[in-house]
Amino acid sequence: MNDQFTPPPAPGCRNAPILKQRGQREVFCGLTGIIWLHRKIQDAFFLVVGSRTCAHLLQSAAGVMIFAEPRFGTAILEESDLAGLNDAHAELDKTVAQLLARRPDIRQLFLVGSCPSEVIKLDLSRAAERLTQQFAPAVRVLEYSGSGIETTFTQGEDACLAAMVPVLPASDARELLVVGALPDVVEDQMLSLLDGLGVGPVRVLPARSIEAEVGIGSNTVFALTQPFLGETHAALERRGARHLAAPFPFGDEGTTAWLKTIADEFGVSAEQFADVTEAPRRRARAAIAQAAAPLNDKSVFFFPDSQLEVPLARFLTRECGMRAVEVGMPYIHDAIHGPDLDLLPEGPQISEGQDVDLQLDRCRDARPDLTVCGLGLANPLEAEGLSTKWAIELVFTPVHFYEQAGDLASLFARPLRRKAILSHEGEAAE
Repeated sequence: MNDQFTPPPAPGCRNAPILKQRGQREVFCGLTGIIWLHRKIQDAFFLVVGSRTCAHLLQSAAGVMIFAEPRFGTAILEESDLAGLNDAHAELDKTVAQLLARRPDIRQLFLVGSCPSEVIKLDLSRAAERLTQQFAPAVRVLEYSGSGIETTFTQGEDACLAAMVPVLPASDARELLVVGALPDVVEDQMLSLLDGLGVGPVRVLPARSIEAEVGIGSNTVFALTQPFLGETHAALERRGARHLAAPFPFGDEGTTAWLKTIADEFGVSAEQFADVTEAPRRRARAAIAQAAAPLNDKSVFFFPDSQLEVPLARFLTRECGMRAVEVGMPYIHDAIHGPDLDLLPEGPQISEGQDVDLQLDRCRDARPDLTVCGLGLANPLEAEGLSTKWAIELVFTPVHFYEQAGDLASLFARPLRRKAILSHEGEAAE
């Protein structure tokens, strides 16, 4: 919501018909999540078991200099491994031993599976158990799959966090667990808001180090900051924790609703809630109003990519004045996405999964003012005259909570501003 317009009424899209399609998909590799997770979990190392393609992807996506020593790497399958001349488990054990001998700062080691068939055949779960026994208590070894064959790229984080939940200790303490990797500066802003509300103790998953981890039990309540954590949500509920369902903290409205859900759970008074949130809400509304002017009354079409699509569509329609034509999601999880669907105004086609050719046809027919999609579709659609926004940029950029609300609106406004400038220059040249 900004000062330029009143949000439309929201009968909601939670019960709207969902177009479910299963066909050719355009997705990015789940290994991508390592790029933000290795920065967040400061005593961890992510060892990808994969091919040279995996190594090239990580190196190029992270932009790591050759002289840097990042906290991720690839145990590359060589020709002798592919030919079955080596014992893959013995080779993996040797690589891990060499790594840990050289990097004694590692406290958590993640074995990350990839999509080559030779990797799929490896039992990384047993390898993690074997290596944990060998290197405990100095190092904890876990495993998860980052393969992009069946998942979208943000689910790499989901698989990582879900792998962490079963090994967290049991606890009967009454605590709030905030789940989802955020940039440190954004996490600090969030913790400051919760502290001002008097909510606590507050723990974060993933924690910045293994020493900061917390137990889980029936008195734990958890709130998600990322909409793509379906497996982590299920793992926490299996441990007895209770989910606080809320819209996601994008923009003024989403952040306020997310905080209010937590505040109500912990008995925060309306007066204290208003005192803590009034000033940042005012800043957020002003920033959105300034940044979102090019978005007002423009149409937007979401291809399924990052799993952020539903809460972002809610933000754009209710706080930036846009009209959603189609909102596609790789997966729709009612317990997670339902609160945002409740607020999303009626009208757009809600779709789950993808048959990319059919969805491209719908997009071309609609000719939206802005199309949010993956890298593989953006350039072809730009060539057809459609303005696009890369979905992956919304994951790598700080966009959560009040102080980033204006930046979030700016990310969507930028392609429309660019198109307007180029059109004006083209007319002037004629």
